[in-house]
Amino acid sequence: MIDIKIDDRFKDMCKEVSLGYIYAKVKVSDSPDELLKELQNACDELNNNFSITDVSKIPQIKYGRNVYKTTGKDPSRYRLAAEALVRRVLKGKGIYNVNNIVDINNLISLKYFYSIGTYDLDKLKEPVLFTVGDEGDSYNGIGRGSINLSNLPVMSDSIGKFGSPTIDSERTMVTKDTRNMLMCLFFFKYTDDDAKYLEYISELLKKYASAEIIETKIIK
Repeated sequence: MIDIKIDDRFKDMCKEVSLGYIYAKVKVSDSPDELLKELQNACDELNNNFSITDVSKIPQIKYGRNVYKTTGKDPSRYRLAAEALVRRVLKGKGIYNVNNIVDINNLISLKYFYSIGTYDLDKLKEPVLFTVGDEGDSYNGIGRGSINLSNLPVMSDSIGKFGSPTIDSERTMVTKDTRNMLMCLFFFKYTDDDAKYLEYISELLKKYASAEIIETKIIK
């Protein structure tokens, strides 16, 4: 069992925040055509049903933006990863295909609007805490350079901060060498219906990444 919890300080600020996670053994590879087709279908459905002006009103995105405002982070400057991805697709910029794990992550964000963090578990040192960044905290974000983590909801381990609903760090990013994966779903206003998304992602991981699911859990 992975030692993960939500910081009491963060929970006091945002009582409805929860965290779902999947620990799995995976095979990282290029995405098969079937997964790429699912991604394209999700992009098409998004373009057919939403416009840019709708994005901030989507419940899962709206709840996340409200949490950022509560912690003191500007959600328009530090956008949720799901919001940034949806906006990119609606602007006609498409998405980057990285590998099967990242593409599964993006598929869920496009279909259900959840921000997801995906990490190489072997690069983490437990315990893991979902907390709020302190003044002066930063890390190198994937493809983005130094990220100011002050007041941002973040994932932390005994080494330091490593992930957030906005962008993850280079330190714990999934690569072709990743074997043990931790995928975290950030639930900013959890309902019992949200548990089904962990089951759905688990099936996608089995199908497209030959995954062995070791543990799934929701922390409230």
